[in-house]
Amino acid sequence: MRAGDMDRRVTIQRFELVDDGYSSVEVWSDLLTTWAEVRQETGREFFAAAAVQSERKVIFRMRFIEGITVLDRVVYDGRNHNIHEVRELGRVEGMELHTSASG
Repeated sequence: MRAGDMDRRVTIQRFELVDDGYSSVEVWSDLLTTWAEVRQETGREFFAAAAVQSERKVIFRMRFIEGITVLDRVVYDGRNHNIHEVRELGRVEGMELHTSASG
């Protein structure tokens, strides 16, 4: 992996329950912010509920981070990207997060 290609800041978030004193609230919390290479994979538009919707598939390549799963998400360019697949690159050198964002 070339460090020069990782020129975008992304934030990894994790879904968790937070006790606010009265009840448990489900929130997305920032886990970490890191540098990544962003590759647009595909995009498509479709009709749903009488409105045009769009979906962007994006691959994020970054240094390996232990513990990232499909239950987490990536925030990039003001959009939330749901992680569908986590691929290890090399021998714990890096990773690819295959994601999709709607909106």
